[in-house]
Amino acid sequence: MRSVAQILKSKTDQAVYTIAPGASVFDAVKLMAEKNIGALVVIEGEKIIGIITERDYARKIVLVSRSSKDTRVREIMSPSVMHVRPEQMSVECMTLMTDNRLRHLPVVDSDKLIGVISIGDLVKDIISQQEFVIQQLEHYITGERA
Repeated sequence: MRSVAQILKSKTDQAVYTIAPGASVFDAVKLMAEKNIGALVVIEGEKIIGIITERDYARKIVLVSRSSKDTRVREIMSPSVMHVRPEQMSVECMTLMTDNRLRHLPVVDSDKLIGVISIGDLVKDIISQQEFVIQQLEHYITGERA
């Protein structure tokens, strides 16, 4: 298993996208679409105060016929945000995400947001590790050197 720090380093897009609580939900969804991401960390000053996801938009705007242009992020964001530290292992993240039905976890180091990992990042990492093990076993069985 790899650490969260290692997973963050392997991501092709290491940018961390955030939004202010007073921004419109429309702007949040537009930014998520532009960056092809499913969540934004809501920041006030330098403090994490929430997270807004595509799921929040679907359930709290679309299903109740609210206007995304007239609704502020603070009105629909999830205010309790679970996070992980860079030294934590991927298996811990997978357990946390599964147990709490989360798809995104902010990564915090010394009270500073340094990244976000998604369930997709974890699955990609696990597949990569499994492919490496399979390759090593194939080399071992056939007697080839890697």
